[in-house]
Amino acid sequence: MAKGSQAKNAVTKRQAHIGIVRNDSYLAPFEDAIRGRHDHAQWKLAQLTHDGKQTLSDFSNGYQYYGLHKLPNGWVFREWAPNATALYLVGDFSNWEEQERYQAHRIAGTDDWELCLSEELLQHGQFYKMHVKWDGGEGERIPAWATRVVQDETTKIFSAQVWNPEEPYRWKKRSFHPNKSPLLIYECHVGMAQDAECVGTYREFQENVLPRIVADGYNCIQIMAIQEHPYYGSFGYHVSSFFAPSSRFGTPEELKALIDAAHAAGVAVIMDIVHSHAVKNEVEGLGNLAGDPNQYFYPGDRHEHPAWDSLCFDYGKDNVLHFLLSNCKYWLEEFHFDGFRFDGVTSMLYYHHGLGEAFTSYADYFNGHEDDNAICYLMLANLLIHEVNPQAITIAEEVSGMPGLAAKFSDGGYGFDYRMAMNIPDFWIKTIKELRDEDWKPSSIFWEVKNRRADERTISYCESHDQALVGDKTLIFRLIDADMYWHFKKGDENEVAFRGIALHKLIRLVTASTINGGYLNFMGNEFGHPEWIDFPREGNGWSYKYARRQWNLVDNQELDYHYLGDFDKAMLQVLKMERNFIRTKVQEIWHNDGDQVLAFMRGNLLFVFNFSPAKSFTDYGFLVPEGSYKVVLDSDAPAFGGNGLNDDAMVHFTCLDPVYAAEHKAWIKLYLPARTAFVLHKN
Repeated sequence: MAKGSQAKNAVTKRQAHIGIVRNDSYLAPFEDAIRGRHDHAQWKLAQLTHDGKQTLSDFSNGYQYYGLHKLPNGWVFREWAPNATALYLVGDFSNWEEQERYQAHRIAGTDDWELCLSEELLQHGQFYKMHVKWDGGEGERIPAWATRVVQDETTKIFSAQVWNPEEPYRWKKRSFHPNKSPLLIYECHVGMAQDAECVGTYREFQENVLPRIVADGYNCIQIMAIQEHPYYGSFGYHVSSFFAPSSRFGTPEELKALIDAAHAAGVAVIMDIVHSHAVKNEVEGLGNLAGDPNQYFYPGDRHEHPAWDSLCFDYGKDNVLHFLLSNCKYWLEEFHFDGFRFDGVTSMLYYHHGLGEAFTSYADYFNGHEDDNAICYLMLANLLIHEVNPQAITIAEEVSGMPGLAAKFSDGGYGFDYRMAMNIPDFWIKTIKELRDEDWKPSSIFWEVKNRRADERTISYCESHDQALVGDKTLIFRLIDADMYWHFKKGDENEVAFRGIALHKLIRLVTASTINGGYLNFMGNEFGHPEWIDFPREGNGWSYKYARRQWNLVDNQELDYHYLGDFDKAMLQVLKMERNFIRTKVQEIWHNDGDQVLAFMRGNLLFVFNFSPAKSFTDYGFLVPEGSYKVVLDSDAPAFGGNGLNDDAMVHFTCLDPVYAAEHKAWIKLYLPARTAFVLHKN
C-alpha cells in the first residue's frame, strides 16, 4: 500500500474514534468496551422497537395497559404474573374474600392476567389487592402497576385504591420549558417541608414553600420520596409501588396542582426516581409478587443489595425494562414532571455496587465488573425520556466517576444531561474537619470546584441531604456546632458564630460561581437550618420533632439565619446577571496560597475571595480586562451579617499599564477584608 493511502487510512481511523474517546485520549485503550456498551444498547433498542417499526416511547406504554383502568362501560385490570396459577381482586367490594366474578384469567399464550368488570362492580375510593395463588403458596399482594396506594391509619396496612375522581385534574399550563442557564435546584421533601411536627402535604408545600423557592430565585425543584414507600424514615429510597405518588402527602390531583403551580411560576419540577433497587417487602412490594422472588429481580448472589437491605432489579429481562421505562414515561406524561434525578447509579453500574472500590484508574471502569444490562437500561432510559420530552432534565447521582455518564449517547455516552459533582461536598467536609483556617489553599479549592470532565455538565453542591441526617452534620453545624443554640441572635454572636457565618457564605459562593451546569441546595441549608433530620422511629418515640424545617428561624429578623438566606438569594441573582452564565469560561485571574486570595472572571463578573482568617489587604491588585467595576455582591455587607468594611457604592476604575496595553488588561486594586468575598460587574 502506498504511503499516501496509509496516511489517509490512519487519519480516517483517528476520525472514527467514538466521541468520548476523541474528547479524552486516555480512554483510547478502552474504546472497544465503550463501543461494546453502545452497540449493546443499539441492539436492544432495535429489538424493543422491532427495528424501528415503533418508537421506544411506544414500547414504554405499559402503564396504559397494566393495572386498573376505567373504560367507557366498565373496568379492566391486568397484571404480569408468570408464576401465578390463579389471581383474584379482593377488597371492600368483596368483603376481602375471593369471588368468582372478581377472578382474573390468564390471557392465552402470555404471562398476563386480565379481569373485565361491569361499571357498578367497582367504585372510586374503594380499596383492593390481588389474591394470588401459585404452586405451593398464595398471598395478598398490591398490584405492581397500582397508581394509588394508601395506608390505613389504624392497622398500618397498605392497600391499592380505586382512583377515578369525577373531576380529574385539568392542567392550566400544558407546556413548559425549563430554564437551564444556569439550572438552580432546590432539593426538597414534601413531608418534612413544614414547621409543624407532622407530615406535610402537597397542598401545604404549594401554598407555603413554593413561594419561598420562587422568591429565593431557584428555577427548579427536585422532589424526594414521591414513589410510594412503606417506611417513611427511608427518605423515599425503599420504594414499594413505583407508579403511585405517596398518599402520605395527599392525592394525585394535589401533586399535579403543585407541579402546575410551579410551572406557572417558571419553576421546573424534577423527581428523585429510584430504579436502582426496591424494598424487600412482599405484601406491599415486588419481592414475591406471585411466588417467584426473581420475577423482577436478579437471582442468586445478585438478588439482594448487601448494604441497603433491598432487592436489585434484573435489567436483562425485557419485562423489567418494560416496567422501568414505562415508569419513566408515566411520571413525565401523567404528572408533567420535567425530568429525573436517578438515585444510586453507582450501585447499578457495578456488580460490586461500588462498595469498597477506590476507582483510581480508568481500568477500574472497564475490568469486567460492570453490569452491562444496567448500563443498557440507563442508556435506553435517557433516550426514552428525551424522546418523550426533548426539554427534559436527567441527572445521575454517581460517585465512582464513570466516564461518559453525562455525555451524549451518540458520542458513546450514557445520555444524562448532568451528573452530580459528588467530590465537592466531600471536599468541604474534609476541609472543615481536617484543616485549620490558615491552611485553606485557594489553588486547591479552585481545582476541586472545577474538577470535572470537559465534555460533561455537572450539578455542583456544597452539602448533600445525607449530611443533614442524624449521625452527620451540615456544614453550618460543623462550623458552629452547639454555639448555634446560644449565639445566633443579633448582638449576641461570638467568634465561632461570626466565623461560621462568614465561611458558610464563601463556601456557597465559590461553589455556585464555578458551575458548568447547575447548582443544588437542600431545603433549609440555604439559611443554615440548625437541626438534623430524624424521621419518626421507635428510638425517638415516633416523634416528628426533627422531621421538619423550622421556617420561623429564617423569618425571625432578630436571629442570624436570615443573613444566610438573604445572601443565598442575592448570590443567585448575581449568577443570573450574566446571560448564558454556564457557557462563560471560568477564567482564573489570580491566586496566592500564602495570602489565601483567589480571583476569577466569568463574562463580565469578577469574583474575588480572601479566605484568610486574619489577614486583610489594602490596595490588593491584579490584572483584569480594562474598564470600570461595580460591586454587585459583598459577603461582608451588614445586610448579610458582615462588618461593612467596604464602600460598595464606589466604582473601581482600572489603572492602565503600558506593558499590558496590547492585551487590554489593566490593574484593579481592592480592599480585601479577612474572610470575605466580592463580586464586581464590569461596565
